[in-house]
Amino acid sequence: MDIKTSTILITGGGSGIGQGLAEAFHARGAKIIIAGRREAALKAVADANPGMAWATLDIDDPAAIKAFAAQLTRAHPGLNAVIHNAGIMRPEDIAADDFETDTAEAIVATNLLGPIRLTSALIGHLKAQPQATIMTVTSGLAFTPLVATPTYNATKAAIHSWTQSLRTQLASTAIEVLELAPPGVATDLMPGHAENPASMPLADYISEVVDLIERGETPRGEILVERVKPLRFAEIDGRYDEVYGLLNGAH
Repeated sequence: MDIKTSTILITGGGSGIGQGLAEAFHARGAKIIIAGRREAALKAVADANPGMAWATLDIDDPAAIKAFAAQLTRAHPGLNAVIHNAGIMRPEDIAADDFETDTAEAIVATNLLGPIRLTSALIGHLKAQPQATIMTVTSGLAFTPLVATPTYNATKAAIHSWTQSLRTQLASTAIEVLELAPPGVATDLMPGHAENPASMPLADYISEVVDLIERGETPRGEILVERVKPLRFAEIDGRYDEVYGLLNGAH
């Protein structure tokens, strides 16, 4: 991925990792469009970064995604990259007597169906570009799950698997398929993350990610900072039970 020559759509670009990537790529010369549900947040980021574009998108609405993609490619015909960053993370107590599936269904709609639907809506346009990139954002929890967030973990594991298949299916095209798998990062993805001393500072995370991309250090198409590797490779390294226990404490 050549950041400085790319026109990049970043979903969930109004805060957290999406905002961090948008601002870092924008500073390096990329044309950036951030999208998400919260107009005020998107506008604030774009206003602080002159030349950055923004557009609202309800990633849970299939019809809205199709309309958004059509309008986006008309307004930005040079679009050649999408980063599927929008996501929600919520705790669930499946063992509770009053457990309902509303939260799980919302997580699946945003984290799993959203990227699949948006890729479907943009794939024809991206295939027509001389070079293009599709980047999914998964999580270290796709590989070693956090007990408190079962459906979040499951959607990220599913997107990891989906990304692998997508990469192979697009191998004969000019579309590069990358997977960004963060560790716990100090954002507001879930209450307490930003203040948790165990979370990786956002600025440090973005800096390391950008450095890996610019140096082309994406083995197997994965972008892995050092702090996520214990989660990513726990099973491969024969340390799964240990890492799972450390992550989940008494569980």
